[in-house]
Amino acid sequence: MGDRVSNDHPSVRTVRTTLAETATGVRLEIPAADRDAIPVEEVVRLVLDGDELFARPERALTGEDVSIPGVYDSPRFARAPGDGEDRLSSWIDNHDVRVGGSVLLDVVEPDFLYGLRAPGETAVYEAREPPSDSLASIAEDLDESR
Repeated sequence: MGDRVSNDHPSVRTVRTTLAETATGVRLEIPAADRDAIPVEEVVRLVLDGDELFARPERALTGEDVSIPGVYDSPRFARAPGDGEDRLSSWIDNHDVRVGGSVLLDVVEPDFLYGLRAPGETAVYEAREPPSDSLASIAEDLDESR
């Protein structure tokens, strides 16, 4: 079990993202100035209201921005979004946020664990070390075989 860390802890970096509408739903846009906050094309853990889910950030087709096109129940669904339900849309419906507005992305453990919250809200996360590369590789191989 890891340490509990609040969003205002000095070790947590907070990035202001923008909600943008897409043809199939919504996505989070991370400005170019903060693109180093999250790895691109890698599956990361993203906490929504205490639930640990998965996302796969992407680089924008034009420009330097990074976006998170959806949040899913498993790493497999994050890699193949058409196979799973995007939990980001329902999270937006349950919070006081709107398309074109801001959402806060907390960097709890860089390259591994992130949290999402509406402006003005607080959050507490279970911070822990990411698995070793060999364990992560085994887990990814198992997940892809399902």
